[in-house]
Amino acid sequence: MSLSDEWLLQQTEEEERYNEIVKEIVKRLVENNLYVKLEKCKWKVREVGFLKVVIELEGIKIKKEKAKGILN
Repeated sequence: MSLSDEWLLQQTEEEERYNEIVKEIVKRLVENNLYVKLEKCKWKVREVGFLKVVIELEGIKIKKEKAKGILN
């Protein structure tokens, strides 16, 4: 959700509108009996680690510590 979250924040440019959209998304999840674990959610972040990569707006990168093992 973080990657989409960052895209959403950039698309809306206004935090108020962003918050409204996030509330609507959560409302629709609940209406369809879908839930997220809040402790696993990250909001308003620039990057997120997933498996052995870092996902950013600029793209997907290998984590630095993993790249060191490959390059050395």
